[in-house]
Amino acid sequence: MRSAKISRKTAETEIDVSLTLDGTGRYAMETGVGFFDHMLDQLARHSLIDMDVRCKGDLHIDDHHTVEDVGIAIGQALTQALGDKRGIRRYGSCLLPMDDALVRCALDLSGRPFLVWNVDLPAAKIGSFDTELVREFFQALATHGGITLHVDMLHGVNSHHIAEAVFKSVARALREAVETDPRKGDAIPSTKGTL
Repeated sequence: MRSAKISRKTAETEIDVSLTLDGTGRYAMETGVGFFDHMLDQLARHSLIDMDVRCKGDLHIDDHHTVEDVGIAIGQALTQALGDKRGIRRYGSCLLPMDDALVRCALDLSGRPFLVWNVDLPAAKIGSFDTELVREFFQALATHGGITLHVDMLHGVNSHHIAEAVFKSVARALREAVETDPRKGDAIPSTKGTL
């Protein structure tokens, strides 16, 4: 099983993440941030990565540390579960509509973290959730997961729909990228011989 468990403790957050790449999209999220839990549910369900996330964060300050640090921990867990990346497809993409929102994601599990973010969330908040934290999560995920990640909003007016389309689009692209390629066996998908 390609799986990982990460425990991360700082003065700001205490996080436990477990994930299995070859799952069915089972999830259990408990971060104390309702909208964020809903988005993480989408990430697990649509990537088919089984994921459990528990976080106790300094929510009396705000949600920033919780969201960013969960992104770090999930990125670290992905890196651990992928190992040397033998036999994976490596690349993934998705064009995802959700009502008024249309989001495109393309990613490469290259080991070279980079985020290109062309997403405009028109509202500053979704409920009590700061929308700027959506980017913070994906920056942390890309950095600690070694992912080259491009996310483009092609259309959208409702911030909830846009944010959810982003999470679902990344999830579907991730699902494709982590899948084993039956034509590649245990080969590393790079002419360099390493990722």
